[in-house]
Amino acid sequence: MQDFDLRDLDAFVAVARTRNFRRAAIEQRVSVSSLSQRLRDMEERLGVRLMNRTTRSVALTEAGELLLARVGPAMSDVRDGLDQVRGLRGVPSGRLRINAPPPVIDLVLAPMVAPFLKAYPQIDLEIVGDSAFVDIVAEGFDAGVRFGEHLAQDMIAVSLGPPQRYAVVASPQYVAQHGRPKHPKDLLDHASIRIRFGSGAIPEWEFEKAGRVVKVSPPGKLIATHLGLALRAALDGVGFWPTFEGYVREAVMSGELVSVLDDWCAPFPGPFLYYPSRRQPPPALGAFVSFVAEWRKQEKRKGKGDVAS
Repeated sequence: MQDFDLRDLDAFVAVARTRNFRRAAIEQRVSVSSLSQRLRDMEERLGVRLMNRTTRSVALTEAGELLLARVGPAMSDVRDGLDQVRGLRGVPSGRLRINAPPPVIDLVLAPMVAPFLKAYPQIDLEIVGDSAFVDIVAEGFDAGVRFGEHLAQDMIAVSLGPPQRYAVVASPQYVAQHGRPKHPKDLLDHASIRIRFGSGAIPEWEFEKAGRVVKVSPPGKLIATHLGLALRAALDGVGFWPTFEGYVREAVMSGELVSVLDDWCAPFPGPFLYYPSRRQPPPALGAFVSFVAEWRKQEKRKGKGDVAS
């Protein structure tokens, strides 16, 4: 044991968990070369290979799997213990890693970032945009963001914002030339802008009215993975695009886009911040949870003020 320190074991667990030297190096805040050298030195001292490396993948050997099974939980306990001790200082610090879908980052989390970091200057925040469902514990995140129907029951969930809704939009020129759909199925006769998730899936368009749900899958004139491209295409008259209302609210108000089928776009609960149920969350995560609660109170007060005015 005298040949190793916690940095060696932490580096091994990071690579073993992510199966990716680049991602592990970012997490460890070191270069890929230094991380790789640390692992090679560790294998040399142990006299056994822990992982097989190629240019594209990392696979644990039997020895590596055995070491991860024994050391991984122990390192997690060490990190939790250090987080609890840091919390005794009264000033939350350290790194906070959050995984969230890009729309939630753009529309919900982004406005919070600067005020949160100003309130907690000793916290380093990392937010990773990802539309795929990930195991936040296995991937080394402190918390994730998802909508309610996708939350695991063993997670603690904290509401991040009020209900949201989708809007189906197109340019005024497109609507003038091709007409305004009156029913979701009318979209099957129109050009559309579709979004492909990182998993490769292209989601159906789902509408709801008076308890009736209608799903359609129009042919995509444009299929995009980047929301900025989809917005630009809608503004340029490529076709209809369903998206979070927050992305297009100003464009609809200014007349740059036309919103259709509003009566079929029912509100749905906003996103939730979720994290593993445990007695003592890391201080940085606890600080963010408290910040979110206060942020929501302020947003509700602003909303009441807008209604009153």
